[in-house]
Amino acid sequence: MLFLILAALCSAVLTLVLKFFQEPKGNRFGIILGNYLTCVLIAFLQMPEKNRLFTVSSSTLLMSAAAGFLYVAGLVLIQTSVRINGATMTSAFSKLSLVVPLTISFLFFDEIPSPLKIAGLVLAVCAIVLINASTGGNAAPHAAGDKKNLTILLFTLFACGCSESMAKIFSRFGDQREDTRYFFFLFLTAALLTLILSAAEKRRTGKKIRIAELAAGILAGIPNYFSSYFLLQALLKLPASLVYPVFSVGVILLVTLGSAVFFREKLGRRQYAGLALILCALVLLNL
Repeated sequence: MLFLILAALCSAVLTLVLKFFQEPKGNRFGIILGNYLTCVLIAFLQMPEKNRLFTVSSSTLLMSAAAGFLYVAGLVLIQTSVRINGATMTSAFSKLSLVVPLTISFLFFDEIPSPLKIAGLVLAVCAIVLINASTGGNAAPHAAGDKKNLTILLFTLFACGCSESMAKIFSRFGDQREDTRYFFFLFLTAALLTLILSAAEKRRTGKKIRIAELAAGILAGIPNYFSSYFLLQALLKLPASLVYPVFSVGVILLVTLGSAVFFREKLGRRQYAGLALILCALVLLNL
């Protein structure tokens, strides 16, 4: 349980750091690139045998490349969806992505939750919807019933959910002795893809990556790496039916409280109700 708490805490810190630097003056991919490069460096430093960096199984390389691609795909889809559907709907669908790894665990890993855990999951989903419905002020710029808009939201949910599922897949099929190499090649793949996207962004807008944004990426990369690392450690010891809901609602709880403390964001009645549902969900999920 300690690894799960640490994963949620690191993810919440990452969200708050990105929130602080949410309006970059230069290339919008600068912070993300700095973040991934930092993760690559930490993974390398964590390797017990650095001279065996490229002595890695093909399955680890395949899973890390797939995860890196999904990380970046989720990022691009979130940015696209925010522009088309607004931040509120996008945030709700990206957080509801926990249904994807849970479904994979139910169908392929025979991790059937107890009735109490199912009730906790339902409360967690309700809390996510309630908190995101209360944010307001970011309505979608296009009609909500537009099929294209809904398709982008569903792709966002699916991509984010699949990227989260890769930790479970590696915990089941990967060689745990190669976990740091898995993260190294995962974040290296994500960094290379982000570098390509930043070059395309520079060509389109003329904005360059600035040193200040790369430096901000370092602050984001440290909690990002350890969030992924601790989540994997939690999945090695606990069932996915517990890990993913607790991780998701734990992050929401910490980010909501952190935003109130550090950004002076006022909580409305629905947010307080959502937080109460989160606490109830956490109790049921841990019974």
